[in-house]
Amino acid sequence: MPTQGEPEKVPPFEPQNQLFHVLQESTKWGDAQGIETVGDLNDKITRSDVNELVLVQEALQEEKIAQIAEQVRVRSDVRFVLIAGPSSSSKTTFSHRLSVQLRANGLCPYPIAVDNYFKEREETPKDENGNYDFEGLGAVDVELFNRQLQELLDGKEVVIPEFNFVTGHKEYKGRPKKLKENEVLVIEGIHCLNPELTRNLPDENKFKIYISALTQLNIDEHNRIPTTDGRLIRRIVRDARTRGTSAKETIRMWPSVRKGEECNIFPYQEEADVMFNSALIYELAVLKPYVEAQLFGIERECPEYLEAKRLLKFLDYFVGIGSENVPANSLLREFIGGGCFHV
Repeated sequence: MPTQGEPEKVPPFEPQNQLFHVLQESTKWGDAQGIETVGDLNDKITRSDVNELVLVQEALQEEKIAQIAEQVRVRSDVRFVLIAGPSSSSKTTFSHRLSVQLRANGLCPYPIAVDNYFKEREETPKDENGNYDFEGLGAVDVELFNRQLQELLDGKEVVIPEFNFVTGHKEYKGRPKKLKENEVLVIEGIHCLNPELTRNLPDENKFKIYISALTQLNIDEHNRIPTTDGRLIRRIVRDARTRGTSAKETIRMWPSVRKGEECNIFPYQEEADVMFNSALIYELAVLKPYVEAQLFGIERECPEYLEAKRLLKFLDYFVGIGSENVPANSLLREFIGGGCFHV
């Protein structure tokens, strides 16, 4: 299919076997539930069957997360669980839920954020517009990252930095960290599947996970729902709740986010040992009232109005539902709030 950047050009076909398998599996599951289209979902909602659907969907995701945790457990050499995925894939909540399952399997997960290894502000590269480029791998202190993780692997103590985004410098305030025998580092970051990030670490010590919200639902038998739309809606809701960012601002910066994903995430997705689909078949019905309230606030004269109008028209297909039946540990709680994890 043509890309957004080059809509008149068809790029060469690149097989994405893992991604296709995960999406096909999710589609078959939806078919088994009798939900292929938005109309099928609306029927479930109007018949008051949606609570059971929520429980079954959440149970499926929990089963998938448990299976991933078991794969980590049986590979006794794994010390680094690397999680990457595009914006609004629910990476943070997924890492928390995976950590719970790892503990249930007798392992001790320890979280590390790649963002804490940003270079000092004055060393951060800039983009073509003269702005700091925090999306590229060049913004990460790869040498320090590899050195500290190798030292942990060798049984040494290290003080893991905490990046201060106000001052633009790393701070070393924590206690020295030493890797225990049954401990695994759960590392989250957009570059985690890029081999360059962990270039000095042995492959047998890595377990790589790619997570994305691959919407299996279709509008009808002839029109699919772009996965990008689902993630944009998630992000509008989350940014408004956690950062006070307007829908107008989120829509304005979305092309830049997508550009970063095309460069830094998607080329490496097939490097993953396992892929996880974070999309929930019922989520757009829950997100509808949250995002509509934000989109209606965009004025007609704004450049972002047309995109807001398109999303509102798309959301008109859905019957909205409340969030009271969404479990506290659901991946969806990362966006609507009310979850049991600190994200």
